[in-house]
Parts: sequence; structure tokens; C-alpha cells
Amino acid sequence: MASTPTLSVLRRLARQHGLVRASDAARAGVHPQTLGRLVRSGVLQRLGRGRYRLAGAPIGPHADAAAVASRVPRGVLCLLTALRLHGLGTHLPGEVWVLVPRSAGRPRSAGPELRVWRASGASLRVGIEEMVVDGVKTRVTGASRTVVDCFRRRSVVGVEVAIEALRAGLEGRRYTAGQVAEQERALRCWTVVGRYLEAWS
Repeated sequence: MASTPTLSVLRRLARQHGLVRASDAARAGVHPQTLGRLVRSGVLQRLGRGRYRLAGAPIGPHADAAAVASRVPRGVLCLLTALRLHGLGTHLPGEVWVLVPRSAGRPRSAGPELRVWRASGASLRVGIEEMVVDGVKTRVTGASRTVVDCFRRRSVVGVEVAIEALRAGLEGRRYTAGQVAEQERALRCWTVVGRYLEAWS
């Protein structure tokens, strides 16, 4: 059984980060062997390499997204996962969609199922935001950027999903038609969403 000081440290880390990372625990004085012992005793649950959660801790609605964000620090949550995080539309993805640099290796597959997209240049810079997801600092495409991406990838995500998200964002005042057009220009895909925007102009 874990000592009270050790449990206090782990609870504090879980509150700060949404999960317990082995690197954070080590910096706080908890030996890696202690984490392994706590997993065997049922105090911790192993989520993936170097990532744990306290047994019985409530699981947030975006726990899979948070787990991927902690595991893929250079990644950007995108497309259907970003729509879900922004509350746009009703689609519930079965995978976590993540954008990574073209030069990066494939993220480890332990944990949630991943749908990996690769990009470079402006696609890794334009319209990227930071938000805290279940206690984890996460990079995600912004609402208007995400809608533009869904139209660019409409053959994969489905044009109905893209239209639903566009409508939800405009009607909910999450962005304006001008902001969507600005994202299009920055990503050099000026005409992709244009005819759909005309319906709400």
C-alpha cells in the first residue's frame, strides 16, 4: 500500500495534469519502481507508457484526447477530435485525430486509437490554439481552422459533418464567415468553403 505522502504527491500531480506522468512523479521524488508497485496493488491504472491515473478517479469526457496530448507533445488535435473539443456538431469519433510534423515518427499506439495526419509549414502554425483538456495542456486547431480542415478533408470526414460544424459555429457565434475565410486564405485553399458560406451571408 502506498504511503500517505506518496499518495498526496500523486493526487496533486493528477489534479495539475489530469493524469500522473512518470516524469513528473520522478521529479516529485516518487521512484519508477513505486509506480509499478502501485499498479500491481491496484492504486494506479496504467494508461500507456509513462502515464497513469489514480484508480477510481473520475474519467473526463475528453480523457482519450488528453491522453494523446500528453503522449504526443508535438501533435495538434485536429478534425473530428477538434470538433468534439470545440462542441461543434454531434459526431462522436471513435479515434483521436492528431496532426504531426511530416518529419516526426509515428506516435506510439498504446492507449486510444489514433488517426494520424502529417503536415508542414503553415498547416502546423495557422489557427493553432492551446486549451486545457482534462487537466492536460493541449494544442488543438481553433474552431474556424477546424471547420476549414473538415471541408478540405470532406472526402474522409464527410461533407455532412463539415456542413453541420460550419452551421453550428456560425449560429453559435463561435466565429464569423470572415474568420473562416481568413483561415482559408492563410492555408491557401480560398474556394473550398466559399459556396457554403454564401448560404449564411
